[in-house]
Formats: sequence, C-alpha cells, structure tokens
Amino acid sequence: MSGQSFIYGAMVLLLANIFNRAVGFIYQIFMMRLIKPEGVGLFNIAFPVYILLLVVASMGIPVAVSKLVAEEMAKNNLPGAYRVFKISFLAIALISIAVTLSVLAGAPLIQKYLFPNPKVYYCFLSLLPGVIIVSLCSAFRGFFQGLQMMTPTAVTQAVEQLVRVICGLTIAWLLLPRGVVYAAVGISLGVVCGELAGFILMLWIFIFKRPALPARQPFYSEPLLLPVRRIFGLGVPVTMTRFLSTVIMTIEAIMIPRQLQAAGMSTDQATALYGQFVGIAEALLFTPGALTTALAIALVPAISEALAQGNLRLVKNRVEEALRLTIITGAPMLAVFLVVPRELCQVLFGYGSAGTPLMILAVSGPFLYLSQTVTGMLQGLGKPSVPFKNMLISSAIKLAGIYFLTSANHLLINGAALSLCISYIIMSCLNYRDLKNITGLRPDISMCFIKPAFASAGCGITMWQCKLFLLSTGFSPWLSLTGTLAAGGLAYVAVLYLINGIHKNDLDKITCIIKRAHR
Repeated sequence: MSGQSFIYGAMVLLLANIFNRAVGFIYQIFMMRLIKPEGVGLFNIAFPVYILLLVVASMGIPVAVSKLVAEEMAKNNLPGAYRVFKISFLAIALISIAVTLSVLAGAPLIQKYLFPNPKVYYCFLSLLPGVIIVSLCSAFRGFFQGLQMMTPTAVTQAVEQLVRVICGLTIAWLLLPRGVVYAAVGISLGVVCGELAGFILMLWIFIFKRPALPARQPFYSEPLLLPVRRIFGLGVPVTMTRFLSTVIMTIEAIMIPRQLQAAGMSTDQATALYGQFVGIAEALLFTPGALTTALAIALVPAISEALAQGNLRLVKNRVEEALRLTIITGAPMLAVFLVVPRELCQVLFGYGSAGTPLMILAVSGPFLYLSQTVTGMLQGLGKPSVPFKNMLISSAIKLAGIYFLTSANHLLINGAALSLCISYIIMSCLNYRDLKNITGLRPDISMCFIKPAFASAGCGITMWQCKLFLLSTGFSPWLSLTGTLAAGGLAYVAVLYLINGIHKNDLDKITCIIKRAHR
C-alpha cells in the first residue's frame, strides 16, 4: 500500500469516526438529559461487562484477520486471504454462540454477585443479543481492513451509530413513564438495533462488493492446522490485551460506585455520580479519540504490509506520521479541558459539577491519545504482548488508586479521576519507550511534540482571555462558550502555521485524499 493509500485509509476511518463521535456526542447529551445521571450510570455499569463478553467472543481474531489478509495480499495471494477469512469467521461464530449461551445460563449468579446495583441486570440482559451480531460483523471488518478497504468499516459504523441513536432515544422516551430502569433498558435495546443494522449492511457489502477470485479455489488447498495456528497465534495475545483492558473497565464500573457507597453515599446517589463521571467527564475526554482510533485500525495492516515487504524505512515514516497527527489533534484538547471544563459540562449536559473531574483527566488526555495510536503500531509490528505488559503495570496502579482514593470523603469521584489520569500517563510513557526500542524510532521532537505544545499554550491563553471578556460583557453561557472555543481553535491553527508546525505537503495529501474519495 502506498503512503497515500495509508493516509487515505486512515482518513476514511477518521471521517467516519468524527461523524460517529459527533452523533454519539449529541446522543450523550440527549441521553443525559432524558434518563438523568442515574439512568446513564445503570447503562454504563452494564456496558463494560457486555464489551468484555465481546472481547472473549471474538478472541482477537478480527485483528489477526486484518494482519494475515494484509500479508497474503502483499504476496498477491487473494485465495489465501479468503481462506484466512473463512476459517476465522467459522471460529468466531462458534465461540460467540458458546459465550452467549454460557452467560445466559449463569445470568442469575451475575445479578447476585457482580453488579453493585441490582437494577443493572435488566440493561445487561438487553445487550446480550449483540454479542453474536458484533462478533460476526467484526470478522468482515477485519477482512476488508486487511484488503486496505476501509470504506466498508466506515459506512457500517456510521449506519450502526445512526440507528443506535434513533432507536435508543425513541425506545427510552417511550419507556420513560415506566421508570428510569426501563428507560436505561431502552438505551440498551438501541445498541442492539444499531449493531444489527450495521451487520446487515456489512453482509450486503460482502456479497456484492468483495474482490472476486479469478477462479474457484478449493477450500482445503493446504493443511487446515497451519492457518488456524497463525490466526490464534496472533489473536490470543491481542485478546489478552483487550481482555485485560475490558476487565479493568468492568472492575472500574463496579468498584467506583461501591467505593462511593463506602464513603457514605446511597446506591442511587453513587450510581448517579458515576453516571456523571462516565457520561460527561470521560465522554468529553474520549471525544478526540476519533483520530487515534482511526489511526490504530489503519496502522495494523499498513505496518504489517510494510514489514512483509521488508521496507523498514516505510514503517518508520508511517509511525512518525501517525505520532505527529495524534499529538496535533490531542494537544489543543488539553487547553480546552483545562480552561473551560465547568462551562462545557454545564452548557452541554446541565451538570457543571462534572467539570472538576474533567479538569483532572485533562492532563492525561494527550497521553491517552498517544497510547491508543502506539498500541496500534505495536500490534502492526507483531508485538501485541508489549502493550499487554504495560497495561498490567498501569492498571494495577489505577485500581489501587480507585480503591483508596475514591472512598476518601474529601476526594470521592475526583479520586477516581486522579487514578485514571496517572495510569494513562504511565501507560503512554511505557508504550512509547518500547516503540522506540523496537523500531529505533527517532522522531522529530520539534515537529511531533514541541510545536504542538507551544500552539496549545497559545490556544489556552487565548481562550482564557476570551472567556473573561465574554463573561464580563454579559453574553449567554452558550455564546460565551462558542466564542471561546472558536477563538481558541483559530489561535491554535494560526500559531501552528506560523511556527511551521504543519508540513508543507500536508495540503497535497489532503487534496489527493479528496480526489480519491470522488472516484
């Protein structure tokens, strides 16, 4: 794949992620105002457990499919790519069905021993049908990503998000008169409806748009055990990393409300405060992840192909380019979350108190975005065990912090925010260190780090002055926030341009992407 193709694939996913994040962000605002923090808390306690089941059901196979298909295509072996996909699809189908049936059998035990609030159980049951649907769809996505065809993933994710938002809000609104628990169940059902719509569209794309084989190839053209070993050899380490991350996310969702209760809060109060934290502060922090998610997905097959061709220079170029784009995107968000955290939370969600944990989390923002991108790089390099090891270290520190700090009466939810902040910084530093050791990467420190940081400082100063001026002149909170963010964004781009923080050929790359998108 050429450098332009890599940028094009990343840009397709980026645009889809920006769209999904924008729709999802609006959805989060309406959801918070419709079912209130308690309903959001109920849903967000059940959702990490659901994600954990998805990780177990897929076994990291989609990432392995993406990498192995890319390697087969680098050898112009389309039949081999299809063989990898067929075996992977069958494996995912069997595993996801087994996981779903096992969870259904053990559901009463999960209700009794796992959830800190018994009301979460009904949200969890409503999400279960999605395990099989999402697992099967992920196999198709891995196949197309390995072919460097990012559009199917982008389109199906966009459709999935739209259906999820429309169905989720509609069902929640219809069920709201019956109580907040039923409304939260409506949000869960919306998730499953969206995933089903995305899967149906992916099936249509695969049937009518997939590359055609030149001639019918026998399925068992080589020993079956060889591709199975390759698939699970790559998939299991990736699964361990994702399994750990989702286990940690699940423990967080259970531990934080429990520790808030230990500090003296009631079950409903702890659930509502957790809903504010995850539904507002974390939602805002993760918004810029649209870029890093797109880069992480696109980097796995891109780096795998470059390695298969023995082109180490191309590997380093793609790694450095992804680093620079990640920092350029994440740096201004640090300024935004430090300067106007309460204003963002109050104007958008109606809960300004969530601004304090957001301001604490803001410090770790750029580190979080960098860590997401670097994890994709390490997976593309065939080193999935490296981020797994680093995640073990940072997660142990995070959970210890949540346990001891969240239950402290003077910290409460701010203690959880501080714990997450420290863990993100540690994880990012460890991943970056290992990436440099593995690749011998020596990035341009000025272009990748210093200039974006300088531009971010200019952005923060501009927003601070603009906020003071607009508030003193009596503008409405909406206008003050909009004007402040617009001024900060313009200042960031202007400073970055004046100090040559943007490459001269960036505009040419964007032009090539636009031309390809119109073909």
